[in-house]
Amino acid sequence: MEFSELIKARKSIRGYQQKPVPREVIEEIIEVAKWSPSSMNTQPWYVHVITGAPLDLIRQGNTSNMLKGIPPKRDFPMKESFEGIHRKRQVDIAVQLFDAMGIAREDKERRTDWVMRGFRQFDAPVSLVLTYDKYLEPAAISQFDLGALSHALVLAAWERGLGTVINGQGIMQSAVVREHAGIPDDQNIMICIAMGYPDEDFVANSVKSVREDKMNFVRYVGF
Repeated sequence: MEFSELIKARKSIRGYQQKPVPREVIEEIIEVAKWSPSSMNTQPWYVHVITGAPLDLIRQGNTSNMLKGIPPKRDFPMKESFEGIHRKRQVDIAVQLFDAMGIAREDKERRTDWVMRGFRQFDAPVSLVLTYDKYLEPAAISQFDLGALSHALVLAAWERGLGTVINGQGIMQSAVVREHAGIPDDQNIMICIAMGYPDEDFVANSVKSVREDKMNFVRYVGF
């Protein structure tokens, strides 16, 4: 697939087949993605590939903590709530997903269950947890590099028939992830990516987010 087709075709997958992903396929995806742009060639990323019992323990710990009302705790500061146009875009995709799933506004039980899917890393068979060295803080440029790596990972996965969703909820209880994934204390957990073979019968997988017209965010200077 040509790059322009690949990047437009990819979408977030939130329902997965319970089918193992071969390790050699994941290794191939990471081998491709490691060629992502990196500021001054620092390559600040680590990738922790998690499946099986450790991933189940992370799901259970995340879910338990959230249901107990334990506040999320990330390894770096982050704005947890959006406003203005950013909030509108967030709401728009939620409306698309709830409409596809047939979840009514007043259906609190199903809405809660949908939120908890994120903390369960969407029940995907594999999770890639991306980290960087703590001593790089303040780490805006390193985090930028991990974003580039994330994009490459999801595109390389899509090219090989695997779905993904970049999932901030899955690492909001960072202590749970750190414990069960064995992540060293000297690394900060940035994000996780749920990965697996898409479940074609899961209706939310038909949803594709809308992108702004470039006229709304591009300026040309000196042309």
